[in-house]
Amino acid sequence: MSYPPHPSYPPMPGAVTPLIAYPHPISPPPGHAVLAVSVNRGPYLVPAPTTSRFKIDRQVVPIPGEGTWYVAVPAGPHDVRYTDFMGIPVMTTALVAHPGALHALSFRFGGWRNRVHDGHGTDVTKFGMWSNYSVLLVTLLVVGLLCCGGTGLLASLSTSP
Repeated sequence: MSYPPHPSYPPMPGAVTPLIAYPHPISPPPGHAVLAVSVNRGPYLVPAPTTSRFKIDRQVVPIPGEGTWYVAVPAGPHDVRYTDFMGIPVMTTALVAHPGALHALSFRFGGWRNRVHDGHGTDVTKFGMWSNYSVLLVTLLVVGLLCCGGTGLLASLSTSP
């Protein structure tokens, strides 16, 4: 049984277009490299790749979901990042692409921190924001301390002579 291609996938290989995410391995055009981007869903109710934007040199490269995606990039240095829906960086890294090479990057949305790893498992994160759960935990802790501390302070002031 054959299924029709997913509507958000680019057409099957023929001519590979740079800065387009393909769901299958591709051959780089002359003077380009291939970036194999692995993305996990994260521990969130809504998968992180669907709410975040993948960018190479500040240009959005649509990645429709979790999994491994292949992107042809020009040879040379690149700024690679995931941003939230407002454009605030969540994870960033730098990459020097060599012509004809395959460069693997794994973007891991985690419970505590968001990290980027290369094909050898080395952490290559330049910036990794705390996860949404970490931010929520710290916010609840601060609000709890302010509420409980403020209530305690008011109670002690109201009972003093």
